[in-house]
Amino acid sequence: MQQVSGKRIESLEMTRIDVDSVLTQMRNLRAAAGGPETGAGVAGAAHTGFGDVLRNALAEVNRTQSESSTLKTAFEMGDDSVSLSEVMLASGKSQVAFRAATEVRNRLVSAYQDIMNMPV
Repeated sequence: MQQVSGKRIESLEMTRIDVDSVLTQMRNLRAAAGGPETGAGVAGAAHTGFGDVLRNALAEVNRTQSESSTLKTAFEMGDDSVSLSEVMLASGKSQVAFRAATEVRNRLVSAYQDIMNMPV
């Protein structure tokens, strides 16, 4: 962590990411979207593209952030049905989802740059 103006700023880079967990989430999103589980697919079946999977994953990240924000606002307004532990868990899930999305984005950009720098 870095010190800036007396405040700690958390680095967005994750020192370790559980790739299996991210892949499992992507497979679950693909299955929820009705896409084939393997690359072979079924003849005549609708094919879910990478863009659709990515769009669904980002929508899920947005949903967790919205849920976290809603719970936080309800807790701040004094809603007795929302506990602090619920708010903290939702906030943690939101942060993990955002960090995973950021890491995936960073790796995609890196892969794109590697491909563009290849000699033809």
